[in-house]
Amino acid sequence: MKVLGIESTAGVASVAITDNGRTTALFTTDTGNTHSATLLPMIESSLKVAGIKVSDLDLISVSAGPGSFTGVRIGAATAKGLAFADNIPCVGVSSLAAMAENLRDLEGIVCPVINARSGRVYTALFKCEPGRAPRRLTDDDVLPTEELASLLEKYKGDAVYFTGDAYDVVKDAVPSRDTPAAIRRQSAAGVAALGERTFREATGAERERMTAEALAVIYLRKPQAEREREERLAAQEDKQ
Repeated sequence: MKVLGIESTAGVASVAITDNGRTTALFTTDTGNTHSATLLPMIESSLKVAGIKVSDLDLISVSAGPGSFTGVRIGAATAKGLAFADNIPCVGVSSLAAMAENLRDLEGIVCPVINARSGRVYTALFKCEPGRAPRRLTDDDVLPTEELASLLEKYKGDAVYFTGDAYDVVKDAVPSRDTPAAIRRQSAAGVAALGERTFREATGAERERMTAEALAVIYLRKPQAEREREERLAAQEDKQ
């Protein structure tokens, strides 16, 4: 199975091509450029390196959130456009679960963290054991750093590994092991691996719903502009 993985939910933009679980192309950038300017050229380069065309893909897997609202929408729109043109199955996966996939060879608790601003992180906990798929322990959530520290208290007997763009934010606040630098950030290889496993484990009816039209993004909180608008309206009501 040939899979295109797309990751754009945080500062890193990443694209991967896998063939039956083997990564044949992987491009990752962390330049600060907008993902709308980098994703398509990276996809074109990845397909060229892998020696295939879009129409050769069996599945497109995209990191559908949580994360940056703009980044999530760009990734989903890119996946939808590519999948729709050639009627390719398309699946959206949790960005946090995909990050845990990249640390599956470690043993302990893997805690992906994406900066949600205002002292909060998007996060979830996964149990990792070499040779097995990560096992989800908690749902995706958005938490203050202090609340995440309290959540991890019950796992203090396990090694804890952080990964994600909020790594430096939480590393000093919560006791943990040093995660190798190469796997501290998002990678589309995990998105592709998780998407392929999700597709292979799905029933026939579930696979039929894995389409560009059905692809949905994952939001755990309202966009900043909407939150600021509600705060302004609330402040105006208080003055009345």
